[in-house]
Amino acid sequence: MRCQAKYEREARAQGFTRIAGVDEVGRGALFGPVFAAAVILSPDNPIRGLRDSKQLDRERREVLAGRIRERAVAWAVAAADAFEIDHINIYQASRLAMRRAVERLNPPPDYLLIDAITVDLPIAQRALIHGDALSQCIAAASILAKVERDACMCHWDKVFPQYGLKNHKGYTTDEHWKALEKHGPTTLHRFSFWPVRDHSPDTVWTGYPRQAELFPPDEPPAEWAEEKEAFQQAAACNP
Repeated sequence: MRCQAKYEREARAQGFTRIAGVDEVGRGALFGPVFAAAVILSPDNPIRGLRDSKQLDRERREVLAGRIRERAVAWAVAAADAFEIDHINIYQASRLAMRRAVERLNPPPDYLLIDAITVDLPIAQRALIHGDALSQCIAAASILAKVERDACMCHWDKVFPQYGLKNHKGYTTDEHWKALEKHGPTTLHRFSFWPVRDHSPDTVWTGYPRQAELFPPDEPPAEWAEEKEAFQQAAACNP
């Protein structure tokens, strides 16, 4: 897949002038908020090297994030916290974070290109599967969201140093798993995700949304690949 401005050009051909790319980061993490960003790129001030943030190393993401902030017509970052994730489910929380990011844009967009889903706003929009790998403005949004969320995790690492958040950014790794086993979850972990709930020393409410059902069956979070069977069993048992 090639990351290009094809979809932005198509929107401009329809008469739209402020096309925002929107993407989220942190959907599969066990800790902290899900972040989203919205970016309106300038067709007159292009940025070379834009692509899905997952395909870039940290240093390159940070360089590109700086260029995006400098050259974009508008950009914004927003989030939905762990409390919101636990109560409205990760899918809806991702959409909420995206909506918040779009609402912060100034000037406001008149068209949205969004990675895979839509948001509840009265704005013309198009959902693109693998949009962060296809559209430059969505890729720009994914980069900003990733850089901002990683910075947030490094901040929380200073508050909860025993969990290694600066290393795994809240995702499921051996380091994070062992920390949960030893220390139990913090108040910022997502208790609607079964690995967190199962490692809590206290009895917690089990009426959370079934988060396992919110990931496409052919695209489970990579961090849970080895735990897929247990993940599905736990979700099936969750009232």
